[in-house]
Amino acid sequence: MKHNRIIYTISIIGLAALIVMLLFTSPTDIGPFGVLLFFTTVYIVFFGIVTFLMQLFVKIAFNKQNFRNKDYLYAAVLAFGPIMLLMARSFGAINLWTIGLIVMFLSLAEFLVYKRV
Repeated sequence: MKHNRIIYTISIIGLAALIVMLLFTSPTDIGPFGVLLFFTTVYIVFFGIVTFLMQLFVKIAFNKQNFRNKDYLYAAVLAFGPIMLLMARSFGAINLWTIGLIVMFLSLAEFLVYKRV
C-alpha cells in the first residue's frame, strides 16, 4: 500500500503541474522540452488514474486486497493508451483504423507483460 500513496501523490503533483502548464503557456512558447514534459505529466496522471481503477477492479472482481507487482505493469501499459490517442489527435489522424491499431498495440503489450513477467 506504500507504493499506492507514492503513485497517487506523484499523480496529484503531476496534475497540478499540468494545470499550470495549460493555463500559463502555449505549445509555441514552451518548446520541444515543454512538449515532452507535457506528455510525461499526462502519462503520470493517467498512470495514477489507471492504477486506482485497477485496484477497484481487483477488489470487486477478484475479491483480493493486495495489488501484485504485475498489476502495476498492466497499469503502466494501459496508461500509455491515452498518450497514443493524444499523439494521434495531434497529427489529426483519429479514425477507426487508428483506434484499432492502438487497441491492438495495447493488447500485444499486455500479452507481453502476461508472458514475460
